[in-house]
Amino acid sequence: MSETATRAKSTNDIKDIQLADEGRRRTEWAERAMPVLRQIRERFKREKPLTGRRLAACLHVTTETANLVVALQAGGADVALCASNPLSTQDDVAAHLVRDHGTKVFAIKGEDHATYYDHIRAALAHRPDITMDDGADLVSALHMIALNRLDDLAPPVRKWVETLSSAERKALVGGVIGSTEETTTGVIRLKAMAKDGVLQFPVIAVNDSQTKHLFDNRYGTGQSTLDGIVRATNLLIAGSTVVVAGYGWCGRGFAMRVRGAGANVVVTEIDPMKALEAQMDGYRVLPMEEAAPIGDLFVTLTGNVEVLRVEHMRAMKDGAIVDNSGHFNVEIDLEGLKQVAKGPVRVREFVDEWQLGGKKLFVLGEGRLINLAAAEGHPASVMDMSFANQALAAEHVVNNAQKLSKDVHRIPADLDHEIARLKLQAMGVAIDTLTPAQRKYLASWDMGTTSGWIARRIRRW
Repeated sequence: MSETATRAKSTNDIKDIQLADEGRRRTEWAERAMPVLRQIRERFKREKPLTGRRLAACLHVTTETANLVVALQAGGADVALCASNPLSTQDDVAAHLVRDHGTKVFAIKGEDHATYYDHIRAALAHRPDITMDDGADLVSALHMIALNRLDDLAPPVRKWVETLSSAERKALVGGVIGSTEETTTGVIRLKAMAKDGVLQFPVIAVNDSQTKHLFDNRYGTGQSTLDGIVRATNLLIAGSTVVVAGYGWCGRGFAMRVRGAGANVVVTEIDPMKALEAQMDGYRVLPMEEAAPIGDLFVTLTGNVEVLRVEHMRAMKDGAIVDNSGHFNVEIDLEGLKQVAKGPVRVREFVDEWQLGGKKLFVLGEGRLINLAAAEGHPASVMDMSFANQALAAEHVVNNAQKLSKDVHRIPADLDHEIARLKLQAMGVAIDTLTPAQRKYLASWDMGTTSGWIARRIRRW
């Protein structure tokens, strides 16, 4: 490899820079639906709150993410970006960021396991002050380094870390003033670290913001998961039986959308409260072993492992389709399937056929996030709020690094509400405000409930 090629790969590793024009056009189209992030970008451009900060982001490389990166760079950040899923990268967007914004991008759609982790290595080699995760891959690697658990690192990361001195490893981890996390799955991992007392720096749980999980998880995942399934299969949803594993915000959103398309929806759950909610929302609730023989399409949205196991797949009808819309490709037991079934045979771009006990079973998107593997992810309008949270979380980390404890924190409620206010404003929606009398009533404890008495008190105010 020439010296020029080596130097180029150290600053980016993408599929084809010639795709940049298409990436620019699509990123600009997405920007039209992201007015909240636009306002933050414009303020960041004026105030430069991230000046001098190195930021490593492990996110899905999409048009929406590109707009976040542009906002962060407008704020003064030096950004390195790698993919948080091997199948979610939009290669034209990666090219656009490299050519038109000078971003360090390490992401190629369909990259193999070794390349995926070499790209995480490249993001860590940026020596970030702040990390931005979608699944806690960067933070997990940093903590394995901090705890000297190098054998738990993927080989490309481990080999690089072994070239660093003890002081360099300490500086790599110690240089991080804080992190942000986008996903439910990542937040679960980080809270476990905090509980065990091993978290090395504060983390902002973007996923816990109301303007993230109530909208991104519900409306974004609901629509984009259905979009990915239909693009991958051209399946008629109406009249089919769809089994939704998990009734968190993502499961709720998908169940709502797929029912709207005419499906008979079955929900499986392990949480009695969520199962009760699904039942009262009008869905049929069953254990997976009872749902397996009747489902036409199975979708996992739990954030847990082995939700669909071999015993479930053996019970499925011929031609059943299984896919995942949880963050990691661990919800469907594909390793177990490989041991008992013949395949896979690629029958469509994102559809693999398996032969199991004389029946055909179809797995979509290699068990990875179907909304990003086969489609474009969430609509830009909903990612507007999620990435507004990310941008403001990064600013919050910079402004409060000395005050934040080594724990998992939520974005302050006033920032969460401000994002909602800006979104409503952009949508042209006006809402009421409390009157002085209403404010006083809500703040009181001795106003009573007798309407006439209250009315007299209010008139005296």
